[in-house]
Amino acid sequence: MADQQYVIETKDLTKEYGNFVAVDKLNLKIGEGEIFGFLGPNGAGKTTTILMLLGLTEPTAGNAVICGYSPTREPLKVKRIVGYLPEKVGFYEDLTARQNLDYTARLNNIGWQQIPEKIEEALASVGLTDVGNKEVGHFSHGMKQRLGIADVMIKEPRIVFFDEPTSGIDPKGTDEILHLISSMSKRKITTIISSHQLHQIQKISTQIGIMSKGKLVVQGSIDLLGREAIASGKFQIEVQASPITDTLLEELQKIKGIIGIHQENEVLLITCERDLRPQISKTIIQQDSMLTGIKIEEFGLEEIYLKYFKEA
Repeated sequence: MADQQYVIETKDLTKEYGNFVAVDKLNLKIGEGEIFGFLGPNGAGKTTTILMLLGLTEPTAGNAVICGYSPTREPLKVKRIVGYLPEKVGFYEDLTARQNLDYTARLNNIGWQQIPEKIEEALASVGLTDVGNKEVGHFSHGMKQRLGIADVMIKEPRIVFFDEPTSGIDPKGTDEILHLISSMSKRKITTIISSHQLHQIQKISTQIGIMSKGKLVVQGSIDLLGREAIASGKFQIEVQASPITDTLLEELQKIKGIIGIHQENEVLLITCERDLRPQISKTIIQQDSMLTGIKIEEFGLEEIYLKYFKEA
C-alpha cells in the first residue's frame, strides 16, 4: 500500500468505559479502495472502533483521521463522505423503495433535480429497479440488504462500513451482496466489513485486521499474514512436470532463492524465499520438460485467524 493514500488512519485511538478498556491504543491504516475485513470475537472492540471512526462516540485518548477530517472535531464533514450499513437495516416499511431513497437523498441535501436520477442509478446498481415501487415491508431480508447498499451509495460516499452484511441471507443473495461490495473497490470506495463469516471475508478482502481484547493483533493481506503465521515467511510452490531428470533438479537448485526441493513422482514441492514461479517455469522449459501445472501455496483465513487469536 506504499503508493496508496490512507483514507483511514488512527494513532493510539483509545476508548475506556470506567475501568474497562474497549479499544486500546489502536494504530490502523487503510488505503483508498481497500476492502478491509475487520475481524475478532464479540467484545473485541470492533463496533466501538467503528463508532469512533463515524464520529458517533468520542475517544478517551488518541485520534483518528478520515479522509483528512477528524471525526471528533468535524463529525458532519465525516458523515457526508461515509456510509454505514448496520446488521439490521431500518426502513420505513409502509413506503416504497424509491420513497425511502428519496427521503435519504433529501436528508443528505442532494439537489431535488438530481434526486430522481440518483435513485434510479442506485436501484439499478443493486438490481432492484423492477421493485422500486413496492413497499419495503414486503421485501425479503436479502432485498432489504441490497436496498441498504443503494441507500448508502446514493450520497456517493468515499468510505462504507458494513456490519455483518450477509447475516441471514441465502447463498445466492450472499453472492450478490459480496459482488456489490467488490464492485465498490473498482470505484475507489473503501469498504470496512465487520463479520464472523471468515470464508466470505477471504473471498473479497484485500486486507484484514484482527482485534482481540481491544487491541489490533495484526493487519495485512491474507497471503502475507498466512505466510508469516504458518509458513515462517517462506513460499512453497507445487510444480507438475515431465520428465523430471537429475539435470533438471540440478538446474532448479541453481536458482537464487530456492531453499529446498522435494520430489513426489512427477510433482515437485519447492520451498523458496520469494515467488519464483517465472524462473522455475523458464528452467523447466529450457530443460525440454513439459510443465503441466504450477501453483503457489494459499492460506485459509480461518487457519490464520485461529493462529493469531491464540497468540493474543
